[in-house]
Amino acid sequence: MSQKQNLFDLEAQFQSLSADAGLALIAELFPGKVVFSTSLGQEDQVITQLIATQNLPIQIFSLDTGRLFPETLELLARTESKYKTQIKVYYPETASVEKWVADKGINGFYESVENRKSCCYVRKVEPLKRALAGNAVWVTGLRAEQSANRSDMKRIEWDEANQIIKYNPLLDWTFDQMITYIEEQRIPYNPLHDQGFISIGCAPCTRAILPGEDARAGRWWWEDSKKECGLHAK
Repeated sequence: MSQKQNLFDLEAQFQSLSADAGLALIAELFPGKVVFSTSLGQEDQVITQLIATQNLPIQIFSLDTGRLFPETLELLARTESKYKTQIKVYYPETASVEKWVADKGINGFYESVENRKSCCYVRKVEPLKRALAGNAVWVTGLRAEQSANRSDMKRIEWDEANQIIKYNPLLDWTFDQMITYIEEQRIPYNPLHDQGFISIGCAPCTRAILPGEDARAGRWWWEDSKKECGLHAK
């Protein structure tokens, strides 16, 4: 059976499943080979809660770029404590960061889209590749509603760049549905969300959004681009 047919069959199998049921099934179908990447955003906090409360054998990991908000790191600690779980943290290679800063300057990412993307590669994409290596399924918190370039994503996809199946259990969740769930389940979240920071990444690359702006308008706010860092490249 071809890979395309396998993905089609998986997509059909997961199409009608709730997020919690889907996570349980993916862990059963790929034992010991499912990982979840959390940036500690609201979507990711929901998935962490679903994994932890069901005690699913899915490794949760996060990427510490070295430029995160203090509130994000504090949330990581609170989340581990609340759910009695360990979030494995991956860091960029020291030599790569040092070379990038020496070549571009400490804030050289402001100077061009190319510089910014190369910074994202060193601090996020390369560590992600290490985290995903040897696994079969990558669980993400992507929602179709987040941005135009995510609206055509599927629940089950093939990530060519990382040679891994990508599972997006919250793909069809609305923002309001997510917020209601967080409130009902008393899930810890980043206090910056209450200050207008909807999509939160590195501190120098994130601002609060204005009324009516796209949810990801606060990411790399100084440039006109697709607002992606390369983690979810098609």
